[in-house]
Amino acid sequence: MKFSIVVPVFNRPDEVMELLDSLCKQTYTDFEVEIIEDGSSIKCDQVIDQFSDILHIHYYFKDNTGPGQSRNYGAEKARGDYIIFFDSDCIIPPGYMQTVSDHLNSNYIDAYGGPDKAHASFTPLQKAINYSMTSFLTTGGIRGGTKKLDKFYPRSFNMGYSREVYDVTSGFSTMRFGEDIDMSMRILKAGFKTALISKAYVYHKRRSNFRKFYKQVFNSGIARINLYKRHSTLLKPVHVLPSLFLLGSIFLIIFSLFFSAKFLIPLGFYIILLFFDSLQQNKSLGVALLSIPAGFIQLCGYGAGFILSFWRRIILGRPEFEAFQRNFYK
Repeated sequence: MKFSIVVPVFNRPDEVMELLDSLCKQTYTDFEVEIIEDGSSIKCDQVIDQFSDILHIHYYFKDNTGPGQSRNYGAEKARGDYIIFFDSDCIIPPGYMQTVSDHLNSNYIDAYGGPDKAHASFTPLQKAINYSMTSFLTTGGIRGGTKKLDKFYPRSFNMGYSREVYDVTSGFSTMRFGEDIDMSMRILKAGFKTALISKAYVYHKRRSNFRKFYKQVFNSGIARINLYKRHSTLLKPVHVLPSLFLLGSIFLIIFSLFFSAKFLIPLGFYIILLFFDSLQQNKSLGVALLSIPAGFIQLCGYGAGFILSFWRRIILGRPEFEAFQRNFYK
């Protein structure tokens, strides 16, 4: 089976260097790579040149339209039977392509997704952010680690689907955020099947500082309401929990200031849980300490975006793209 790997990129040549270097080390090599430069001011063309004799690689530059439309652009150019999508900030383990090939040959599935992990080379902050995005103590636990195989919603940082899926669905929608979940939902509605390939994990760097991380999860909160407006079944009680956590934390802090510090006990208990759970998983005191603000940012950022989007979309009836008028990547 021939694979096409499609990667949208915006101003991230260093990340592309790491990604391509990891693809050079794959044990399964029957694949091509499509790098879609989405209107970047800092191009990665010189990086691509370094791998032109090692990988079957194609480079395209286009006007900025966001990641979803850039993936579609790559899918149109792709020559493979199966299209795999990575984010530019991913590092791919050497056995990844072999794992996917073996799984599809023995148990073919129309579309799949895989989980993510933190690489040993990641900074303590990156490991803490990865922890907060995958831990059961935050809403991160629902992002690609579930064992439930039916109606699994692949995420675009580690996702693949067949050429037939693309032909039927026309690929990703024009959503600026949450477009991967929307795509997964449309795949299922079209009668295709999705699955988690748990061993097909990637190392996902995500954001490099807390400010960027907050913006990422804030946008995720906004996207959840936009997804609900498109697909009513995509809003579940678990998606409301971060907003309740945010509001509850605010009330507890206010009550502690005006009445008693005892109101901070629930937050203190949660901090202790985050610290020791991260310490057990990462075996690092520094990462465990950074996981505390990362966990709060993950929940509160998502909750704030969710509340804002609920107010704008549900209460005020404003359009979907209002929240994403600014460039997605900046």
